Amino acid sequence: MKKIRQNNKIAIVTGGTSGIGLAIATKFVEQKITTIVTGRDEQKLKETEKLLGKLCVPLQMDVTDLDHIPRHISKILAKFGRIDILVNNAGINLKKDLVSVTNEEFQQVILTNLTGVFAISREVSKAMIRQKKGYILNISSMAAHYGLPKVIAYSASKAAIEGMTRSMAVELSPLGILVNCIAPGFIKTKMSSKALNNDPDRKQRVLKRTPMGKLGLPEDVANTAYFLVSEENAYITGAVIPVDGGNSIGF
Repeated sequence: MKKIRQNNKIAIVTGGTSGIGLAIATKFVEQKITTIVTGRDEQKLKETEKLLGKLCVPLQMDVTDLDHIPRHISKILAKFGRIDILVNNAGINLKKDLVSVTNEEFQQVILTNLTGVFAISREVSKAMIRQKKGYILNISSMAAHYGLPKVIAYSASKAAIEGMTRSMAVELSPLGILVNCIAPGFIKTKMSSKALNNDPDRKQRVLKRTPMGKLGLPEDVANTAYFLVSEENAYITGAVIPVDGGNSIGF
């Protein structure tokens, strides 16, 4: 990791090279936060660093490599001295009929979306407890709230993330660490746009159910994320906040 001045907050955004993660990292950098962006793809990390500039610190890391997570966090602390913000955004999906999902496929989604979040949160929490302050933000999904077909593992992982958010908040908030969660609705990313554009009927159902009548943007999630991990948030913890244009309350 390159040398960077330490006169600003230090954030980690996992899975920060595309979509919502990239939007959050971009917002943080705009707010002069040194942002460590993690990902598995070295080329995407280099592109993100070039895009975001000197306050972006790329870190090649696989959240499923549980044994190496403590080492990564130790290196960050040795270099920067503290970690103020952790955004657990990295995740994978698997769209497949329930009866066709193998044990290995199910476990891989759980490992990435849930166990990896637990492992990195545990290590970062140790530092934040010593600091007596910090913010942890988990990224969930509408799949934790609806009965969506063909995403059994993803839905299970995101529902668990929300339960873990509440448990972490109860344990860590008395120590000065606020823990919250965002549940994005239908957000316009390359992946979602391709899926919806290939299924016009589904896209129409999505827009009809969404009171605001449009898809959200990654920046909409990023703006909420920044508020939750900023000094402006002094009294919200253990919350799951939908950023969905009202989709979750639509009819």
